[in-house]
Amino acid sequence: MFIHYRTQAFFLKKADSGESDRIFTIYTRDFGKLEILGKAIRKISSKLRSGAEIFYLSEIEFIQGKVQKTLTDVILINKFKNLRKDLKRLQITYRISEVLDSLIKGQEPDEKIWRLLNKTFQELNNNTLKPVVYNLIYYYFLWNLLSVLGYQPELYNCSGCQKKLTPENIYFSPKEKGLFCSQCGGLMGSAKEIGPEAVKIMRITIKRDWSTLKRLKIEDKDLNQFKLISDYYLTEVLSQIE
Repeated sequence: MFIHYRTQAFFLKKADSGESDRIFTIYTRDFGKLEILGKAIRKISSKLRSGAEIFYLSEIEFIQGKVQKTLTDVILINKFKNLRKDLKRLQITYRISEVLDSLIKGQEPDEKIWRLLNKTFQELNNNTLKPVVYNLIYYYFLWNLLSVLGYQPELYNCSGCQKKLTPENIYFSPKEKGLFCSQCGGLMGSAKEIGPEAVKIMRITIKRDWSTLKRLKIEDKDLNQFKLISDYYLTEVLSQIE
């Protein structure tokens, strides 16, 4: 006899299987990331269809079979309708889904990741959200997910000599997971120079200070540098995982 499990879940990815089935990648409150089968869910008559769609938050029930988990019940909690009306927000949500799937390999619950997902989806669904901060949400999620997973870089002292950093001539090294002063960073081939404003954005982001972050007046050059450094670091972390 199968045991039935209940939990809350964000539906993050989907892939069709067979004539009418669908396999979902979900992140659950009690079990972490799972792949789960929605049997015959693509049929119009399926009772599971209304609560099982990507970027929905639902309460689900599933059973563990010999090979895979199978969805048995779904109750919709939030479909984040404002997020779904805006192509830019949807694109960001897809990026969030992809980076979470890439960085989390095993099945293990984490309350901090669950809260981060909740916070991120709520902000993306906020109808007063200004377009200028859309991209900041993705990087807010990225850096805080990396932090939870143990990849938070050193941002206040030089990772080489350990001296407190001053705003001038700061370098960032993905391989060494941190910032460096001009003397140490200038000797490292993997280090990239980063401006003080980009460092400020990074520090506020990793503090999870979203209210301050979205009020910042950020110049394009600083935002672009922050994005480049963030993507550079993600590439390095992914290379270590894979």
